Amino acid sequence: MASIYREAHIRARPEQVWDALRDVGALHTRLAPGFVVDTQMDGDARVVSFANGMVVRELIVDVDDSTRRVAWAAVGGRIVHHNASAQVVACEDHTCRFIWIADLLPNELAPTVTAMIEAGLAAVKKTHEAAAGEKNPP
Repeated sequence: MASIYREAHIRARPEQVWDALRDVGALHTRLAPGFVVDTQMDGDARVVSFANGMVVRELIVDVDDSTRRVAWAAVGGRIVHHNASAQVVACEDHTCRFIWIADLLPNELAPTVTAMIEAGLAAVKKTHEAAAGEKNPP
């Protein structure tokens, strides 16, 4: 099983980033616009449309306010197994780390999923650092 771990330091308040992450139906408007172009909720699942044309159905496993962590599982398509989580961890300087972990099968999809996670992290970082800058101009 492929395991992917990526993280980014985001110069934004952890509360701001967590508020967007926990809003599981608004990936395309609040968390990672441009990387995600649409999110539709369907019961306990979301259907996520990515900028590269991929569409994935994700079951929301947990939204944990105490740990600022969202967990989900992708179902259907070429992926046999996929579970992932994203977590916002506060830093002492009022910024945060955004940690994204995914486990998947088949292993051959790891390079594609890794590239998507890295693009998603870049979009989250860009979106929330820009928003933080607007709220706290120099």
